[in-house]
Amino acid sequence: MKLVYNVEDKVDFKKNVVFALQQMIAIMAATLLVPMIMSSYQMSNGSTLYFDPSAALFGAGVGTLFYIFATRKKSPVFLGSSFTFLPAYAAIIAMNYGYWGVIIGVALAGLVYVIIALIIKFVGSDWVNKLMPPVIAGPIVAIIGLSLSGTATSWASTNGGSDYSLVTICVALVTFFVICFVSEKGSKTLKLFPFLVGIGAGYVIALVLTLLGVANLIDLSVFSNIQIFTIPKFTFLQAITQHPEGLLPIDGTAFGNIAMTFVPIAIVELAQHIGDHKNLGSIINRDLITDPGLDKTLVGDGVGSAIGGFFGGAANTTYGESIACVAITGNASISTIILAGLGCMLLSFFGPFVLIINTIPKCVMGGACIALYGFIAVSGLKMLAGVDLNDNKNLFPVSAILVIGIGGLVLNFGFNPVTGGPLLQLSALATALLVGLITRLLVK
Repeated sequence: MKLVYNVEDKVDFKKNVVFALQQMIAIMAATLLVPMIMSSYQMSNGSTLYFDPSAALFGAGVGTLFYIFATRKKSPVFLGSSFTFLPAYAAIIAMNYGYWGVIIGVALAGLVYVIIALIIKFVGSDWVNKLMPPVIAGPIVAIIGLSLSGTATSWASTNGGSDYSLVTICVALVTFFVICFVSEKGSKTLKLFPFLVGIGAGYVIALVLTLLGVANLIDLSVFSNIQIFTIPKFTFLQAITQHPEGLLPIDGTAFGNIAMTFVPIAIVELAQHIGDHKNLGSIINRDLITDPGLDKTLVGDGVGSAIGGFFGGAANTTYGESIACVAITGNASISTIILAGLGCMLLSFFGPFVLIINTIPKCVMGGACIALYGFIAVSGLKMLAGVDLNDNKNLFPVSAILVIGIGGLVLNFGFNPVTGGPLLQLSALATALLVGLITRLLVK
């Protein structure tokens, strides 16, 4: 696609600050939500651990900076808290391994990526492009966006709760429509920042509706006790100082249990890692699998993930919202991602900013995510532009991937006595990729 700013381009500092803020807002809600969910998981005695969203934000910023430099400043994407490992967090917390159990689990998951990266460094990554031509990569990328669509519509229709509301749907749609209008009809400057304008408009409408008593979309009580400067409760410090009742030691048995919980998830996540970089590469018109290379993106993602776990408890991963933001704004400048990473680190200490971000209604973010997730799906479909879908050799693999991915078919293998679940579970995305590859071999 045509970019306004390419990867190496420098952007005027004032404009770049706004670009970085837009990136930060795009990834912020999900990045902060993961530690909030983790804080709801109970130990066997019913007590909970606290994972500070501000600490996760700091960890995402540090992890992103490591990723950028590990990929030689060639891959413009932000790393944020991963939802994929939520079942693993819940299992480890329930097993009473505490903060250290989570930190070690995320580190082991990151180590899996590093080991795979070392293997790829020696055997090369040419096999990836042969394994995933457009007929496979296109629908896989589309699935990444479509699999997230339920989150966008759920936030829009219930504002993150359980009650359906036409009011929240209207707020979400207004947010989405403003983003669309600004992207196409706005001034030359506004076209660069459609998400800031759209989310800002949605927030103002939600605030007015709250003040008028029409709908309680923003909790105004949180503004009564604002602290300007706060020090995040970093997870590694929590691990050192907090010793909840019933906490188990991290011995050989614990280490094995933690590994059995986290490592299988990390292995199957390789499919999404490749899909994300195929998608980003198609947007910036570069093959990231070859340059900087899959080995470097894996090291950046793996170590960046471990950094996120160390500071904020949550593993990091490349964010589709960030990739979509690059696509919609046409800004692929690596300087923007670096500034966004630094901004997250700085603002994690600034109480009012985190507070305001936390009060953005889910319906507003749902409206923005309709655009964000939609762009991910469409970018995957665009990869199919040169594929002849009248040919059954192409039609069957694409059909299988779309149906299995959207339908949510997973493959469970074995039994894990530690978690009570399967020893290995292939996610719907990984299953779709596997079946698509087999189908392609059968009909090729």
